[in-house]
Amino acid sequence: MTAARAEAERRLRIAGRAVARAGFVHAYGHCSLRVDADHFLVSPSMPLGLVPPGEPCHLLRIDAPLPENVLGEVRIHREIYRRRPDVAGIVRSMPPHVMTLAAHSAVPVPRHGFGTYFHPAPELWNDIQLLRSDEAAAQLADQLGDGRAILMRGNGAVVAGGSIEEAVVLTWYLEDMARVDLAGRAAGLSGAPTPDAAACNARATWAGAIRERMWDYLTVDDPEYRS
Repeated sequence: MTAARAEAERRLRIAGRAVARAGFVHAYGHCSLRVDADHFLVSPSMPLGLVPPGEPCHLLRIDAPLPENVLGEVRIHREIYRRRPDVAGIVRSMPPHVMTLAAHSAVPVPRHGFGTYFHPAPELWNDIQLLRSDEAAAQLADQLGDGRAILMRGNGAVVAGGSIEEAVVLTWYLEDMARVDLAGRAAGLSGAPTPDAAACNARATWAGAIRERMWDYLTVDDPEYRS
């Protein structure tokens, strides 16, 4: 294994354990990162919080069928990578507040800074069935378009980022967006105005090591973490 491959696998294992530690996955969930134009790595086929240091990840081709030892919904990652050369990391997770909204065919809207990264709102895949066909995965990727997140009714969310680190950070932002939106609905505040496009675009910045600081926060106790 090359040094670059080993480093990519280390980053991917850390990402998976980070979303598990945050409570965004349990027995189910997976994440991936793009290796090059033709390949991507996906996390081991086990609960992400149980992945030990050094556990091999799966190297897959973007233009090939999934191997039998890879989880079925990984085809979602493949279809997004096919369509989005800007995407280099994907997290498939089930954050609790996101799950509540998605189960009711609802999506959160931007109410605070973290929500602005998903302006005007995440997409909704309004189907409760497990996604196990190439055709459905292609349709979901098409619906995501150039967005950063799509909620799956009763099944959590898929988040796409410019790196696996960014995808993990955006997953945390998405869950906080859902938390704030749900709290507002419960308090009868859902009619309050939301930030407009200009305000959201200005706020949704990565300047000032915003991404890096959240990544460090989410991964600092990981056994393979290096600052």
